[in-house]
Amino acid sequence: MSDLSDPTAQPAAPAAPAAPALPVPAAPQAPGEILLDARNVKKYFPIMGGLLRHQIGKVYAVDDVSLQIYRGEKFGLVGESGCGKTTFGRTILRLEKATDGTVSMDGQDVLALQGNDLKKMRRRMQIIFQDPYGSLNPRMPISDIIGEGLLAQGDKANGWGKRSIRDSRVGDYLEAVGLRRDYSRRYPHEFSGGQRQRIGIARALALDPEFIVCDEPVSALDVSIQSQILNLLSDLRAQFNLTYLFIAHNLSVVQYFCDRIGVMYLGKLVEIAPVDILYANPQHPYSVALLSAIPVPDPRVRKRRLVLKGDVPSPANPPTGCRFHTRCWLRDRLGNPAECSTTEPLLKTVGADHQVACHFADQVTAQAVQESAASQSVIDTAVATD
Repeated sequence: MSDLSDPTAQPAAPAAPAAPALPVPAAPQAPGEILLDARNVKKYFPIMGGLLRHQIGKVYAVDDVSLQIYRGEKFGLVGESGCGKTTFGRTILRLEKATDGTVSMDGQDVLALQGNDLKKMRRRMQIIFQDPYGSLNPRMPISDIIGEGLLAQGDKANGWGKRSIRDSRVGDYLEAVGLRRDYSRRYPHEFSGGQRQRIGIARALALDPEFIVCDEPVSALDVSIQSQILNLLSDLRAQFNLTYLFIAHNLSVVQYFCDRIGVMYLGKLVEIAPVDILYANPQHPYSVALLSAIPVPDPRVRKRRLVLKGDVPSPANPPTGCRFHTRCWLRDRLGNPAECSTTEPLLKTVGADHQVACHFADQVTAQAVQESAASQSVIDTAVATD
């Protein structure tokens, strides 16, 4: 297996042709224009059992999620593993069949499209997968991996059905992501992880999409390579006027890369806000706990973390009322009000472009957070002493 370094260490790429074949990016649209509008999206997976394999329950992976993504925006979606982030991204792309809800792209209902209309819509919506190793077919050369979508979408108008046109376009997009054109003749096992992810990005770009779901595109990469991929995605967004739904676990990465953030817990959106507002003033107890877990790269700084009690409930049997109430530090501090366990909170506006689903969001103050963290420290110390 070849031990290729990352693109920055490769010999300089050949000079680009005078008239590149890449499409000219469209002029930026007016700010605030909604590109994708998801309303009450639900995705339930059946639980089968018994001798006859009949349905005995449901996994509520995505349960009534609504959000809007503006054209040209980098929207981040964060939450614990199993909260439904990836399932939501796959559902709005029609990679999973939605149980209910609507997803509109420029006013066109994506979930209702069929046949040729759906095929045309797939050109506009693409995905970058999390695993740069598992997402590439090891038996296919890079030219066929990137060109597969072009072949499927080819017609007389674009000429993508011709091998020469596809190969030329594949080379153009390899250069766009920082790789050499002659890499198209190689196989996935000949590349490093960072290079494979660049190939995955080139595959997503090949059909000139407007909207791309980035499903944890840097979580499997080294830290030094993560920054390269994030900067590449930012450059490509400006070059091709792209819109991203960026799914991630690393809150520091999301803070650096995204414009707005949605926080998910157990299939529900619990908070949506611009990145600077959310990190400076989170209003949901779950968001506060997530942000308290971000490590501080300074050993002199002592940071108290809010450790959530218990385990995440099963998505097959979510709690009634607020789904976070079984682990909520704020509920404990307020004396366990019954409203948390009986009434489901809806997203409500608490500031400019800031929404939160919590009955007592106004009680989430810096003093309350400090007191809760301090009380946890006292309990932990007593347990350790015993």
